[in-house]
Amino acid sequence: MFTAYLILAITTIAINAGIAAADFARVPFVLKNSAEVNVPQSWIPPLASLKAAGAAGLLLGLLGVPYIGTAAAAGLVLFYLGAVITHVRARVLYNIAFPGGFLALAVATFVLDLAQAR
Repeated sequence: MFTAYLILAITTIAINAGIAAADFARVPFVLKNSAEVNVPQSWIPPLASLKAAGAAGLLLGLLGVPYIGTAAAAGLVLFYLGAVITHVRARVLYNIAFPGGFLALAVATFVLDLAQAR
């Protein structure tokens, strides 16, 4: 089970680090998506920081600080739950697979992280 957790955690780290970098760079699809779901552009850097912190926390968890990794996974679950809710409230469903997929990765990482604690 540790191998599955390791692969999933590394995938979650890479994806969150990548999307945080895209947010910080203000890549056009980030700006377009944020506008569609009524997220002000001024919120993009703080939201990117949360994604980057989640990725860093998961990495710390893999490197031997398990409580930080668990907290990071839980934080990412809450973050992406909020993203899915934001998409639903704005009725922007054509691309909900992205926050939904990120949420699924965060949930799976969190569940496997908790299973490792046993």
